[in-house]
Amino acid sequence: MNSRPLIVGLGGTLREDSTAERALRTALARAEQLGCDTAVFSASALPTEIYDPNRTDRSDQARLMVDALRRADGVIIATPSYHGSLSGLIKNAIDFIEDLRADERVYLQNRAVGAIVCADGPQAMGATVAALRAIVHSLRGWPTPYAATINTRSRPFGAEGQPADPTAIQACETVANEVVQFARRGS
Repeated sequence: MNSRPLIVGLGGTLREDSTAERALRTALARAEQLGCDTAVFSASALPTEIYDPNRTDRSDQARLMVDALRRADGVIIATPSYHGSLSGLIKNAIDFIEDLRADERVYLQNRAVGAIVCADGPQAMGATVAALRAIVHSLRGWPTPYAATINTRSRPFGAEGQPADPTAIQACETVANEVVQFARRGS
């Protein structure tokens, strides 16, 4: 690992500036404050083609994302909670990590992975955090102890002319703090 760890963020929705994307960018801004390089894959930068393990050709979005993940020292994933689990867009992006199966560092091996879950109400948040952590374990990553849950109903990053909720900012920054701390130890 170089002196500036690379933290890669995956998240959001196809809607630019979604709550999940804003949460992800808040976490990555904190990682930058802590001396890390960052790369973000959200909205149109996420691969939208369905992951197919039988195909070797990849879109530019998929190739760039997989290359960044290959070099990553830590990862932050921010997803909306759809029906008690990850969005299909984020799960599909995660499926492309299969392209790292033959690497020296297989999948997300030896990488801290932080979770941020955004939902319109608290009911589905816990199930989505548990699902995301189970996926990270399956990919040999280290889920950080803290996961941020953001209630989108409260407009945590402020409506027009409104300030952001300091609790939401702190939650996203805590995820980043832990990913960076573990990334500096782990590689």
